[in-house]
Amino acid sequence: MTKNRFLRLIDEGFVYQADPGTDHAVACGSRCVVFDNGEIACSFMIQSGLGINDFKPLLTYSKDGKFWQKPVLLWKEYLNQYSIFGSISKSPDGKLFFYGTRTKIDSRGESFWCQATQGLKENELVYAISEDNGRNWSNLFVIPKPFRCAAEAPGAMCITRKGLWHACFSPYNTFDPGLIVQRNQVVLLTSKDHGKSWQSTSMMKFPESYATSAEAWVIELADGKLLGTCWKLNQKDGTDFPNAYAISCDDGRTWKTGCTGIMGQSTALTPLDDGRAFFIYNQRKVEPYGVRLAVVRPGETSFDVLCDEPVYIAGKPAMKNSATGHSDWTLFSFGEPHAVVLGDRTILVVLWCIEPQQAGIRYLRFEASKLL
Repeated sequence: MTKNRFLRLIDEGFVYQADPGTDHAVACGSRCVVFDNGEIACSFMIQSGLGINDFKPLLTYSKDGKFWQKPVLLWKEYLNQYSIFGSISKSPDGKLFFYGTRTKIDSRGESFWCQATQGLKENELVYAISEDNGRNWSNLFVIPKPFRCAAEAPGAMCITRKGLWHACFSPYNTFDPGLIVQRNQVVLLTSKDHGKSWQSTSMMKFPESYATSAEAWVIELADGKLLGTCWKLNQKDGTDFPNAYAISCDDGRTWKTGCTGIMGQSTALTPLDDGRAFFIYNQRKVEPYGVRLAVVRPGETSFDVLCDEPVYIAGKPAMKNSATGHSDWTLFSFGEPHAVVLGDRTILVVLWCIEPQQAGIRYLRFEASKLL
């Protein structure tokens, strides 16, 4: 960290520590929002083990990013019936949204992954709304998928200043070996009437039929353009393409796709006030292994990376040294990072980790006066 030019670590710790050997041995999928009063909310999931179909969403709060309240389970009355994975985001009018997937649980300890089909257990896309900063939530509403598939949707919903709702997902195979899914795309779902109806388009459509996407995100930039990113994979040999990005200048109706030039994996995005954005991603292939934060000013012809520095260093990319490819994901030891700017103009980074002595949701806070 001391070699970074722009990011200086000033604090680190845990939002939540998991408890090995229990039904919450693993924590994952942490996402943060900052409210107008400076309070921070962090959502994440717990599960009994990587790959197990028993995600349980929780929400916790902090006033400073250092001390976190005891997390509260969301929709706990449904958690014996459904595995729920999702992310929070905040609309311009202050509402809190939860968007993700809901997968039926048929037997305790089952996996949501099928190695034979390279598919996810078939699931539903869902969202919910809170009007009091997450203290109370609506029921989960289902968003119809435009075609049959399993959906991977770790990115948060984007609610624009014009009032459009955008949610993206990566289409996956299911457990059905006879179902053919066009995976070389990221699908964008848009509602213009507050969830009453939804339209779909390809946010990204890759020319390579053997390419596939994962960990897709979409945000609105300060100038009103939409920005999307994803982890782009080669299904033939398991290697990675550079991370892909897409820009829309017409509220998501059409997109121009480009290459970030970054060889990372899981991605997340955060818009900044001046038109730039945080692009935070995992790096499991090149040392130093860990999480990196880039500041970018994306346009239609260039991703324009202004800064790219490590924010979390892992001793190894997975719990086994050889596990670095997408097919090894149940062995990964860190992932799904997110970053936000706090009221004091410091940067808060959250991610899940499984370290030799502890596991859970880790936070790191950085001074970045040269960037912000």
